[in-house]
Amino acid sequence: MKKAGFLGLISILLFSCNQSDKLAHINRAFYYWKSDYTETSEVAALQKYQTHTLYVKYFEIDYSEAMGNYPLDKTQVGRYDNQQLDSVSIVPTIYIKNEIFKFNKKHDLVKLADNIVYLIDKYNKEKFKNTTIASEIQVDCDWTKSTKENYFYLLQKIKELSKRNISCTLRLYPYKYPEIMGTPPVDRVMLMCYNLVKPLTDGNKNSILDLKELESYLTVKKEYPIPMDIALPMYSWTQWYQNNHFSGLLTMGSKEIQSFAKPVKPMWYEVTKDTSMNYETYFRKGDQLKCEEVDTKLLLEAINLIKKKVVLHDECTIALFHLDQSILNQFTHEEINGFYTAFTK
Repeated sequence: MKKAGFLGLISILLFSCNQSDKLAHINRAFYYWKSDYTETSEVAALQKYQTHTLYVKYFEIDYSEAMGNYPLDKTQVGRYDNQQLDSVSIVPTIYIKNEIFKFNKKHDLVKLADNIVYLIDKYNKEKFKNTTIASEIQVDCDWTKSTKENYFYLLQKIKELSKRNISCTLRLYPYKYPEIMGTPPVDRVMLMCYNLVKPLTDGNKNSILDLKELESYLTVKKEYPIPMDIALPMYSWTQWYQNNHFSGLLTMGSKEIQSFAKPVKPMWYEVTKDTSMNYETYFRKGDQLKCEEVDTKLLLEAINLIKKKVVLHDECTIALFHLDQSILNQFTHEEINGFYTAFTK
């Protein structure tokens, strides 16, 4: 009887552990990170995948000695599409270059926070007046140990001035080492489970998503002190090299590349004939291309790892990066839907 009871207890514990990785419900989301207009098909995809949240990059913040802090690379969204976003909540998202914190003191950051809130409110009225705006602002920044104090101060000021919830992106290094990188003063964090390797540093790794690299950060299951959401990549890109020198980053996949280049090793291709693409890009015979892609198998493996090692709670947001028709075309409806449902299975 004692043996049977012990085995029963073990079964319950194992069942509980398995259940803890499964979420009852998630909030489905996409990022929208383009500088051109939305396509009607992209808006339709939000309804197709029952997506209720769209993180839209409104603008970026950079710094120059002549201009100080200034916005750039504003996203354009067609007005005609906004009327179709009835069931979607827009989260204003801004990207701040980490370098600006080297040139700003606290009184400068108060002014910057005020300008950011002003521009977001203006953008809401001009571009999204017919849509639902979330009571949240998300800030995206790759802060470092040396800039965290100024960055965290800016986050506090944005929250005070906007009177909204503030979320921020969280890379894997600050997630693993909060004692070094600090914990941002926000309401939620979005764990960015991609761009794990600097694109030009390792020719053998997929810099968008490398499973071993992801595993090196998710070594112990733990709960971050701030409620956490998850962002996953769906995109691909190609590094272009001429005479072993980096020439640019291109938005093309392996299928397109194979029409004028041959594979030489995993991810790498060699151009076999002089080729012009869209009358803008000219490849020469012998050029090298490193095509980094994320397929369904890799994404599902990453999701399983995240479920095992990251403590998530029901109603957390799962965001796919990003909403673009050319990216959506690389996956089937079932595959994209499966990236969401994998967290509830």
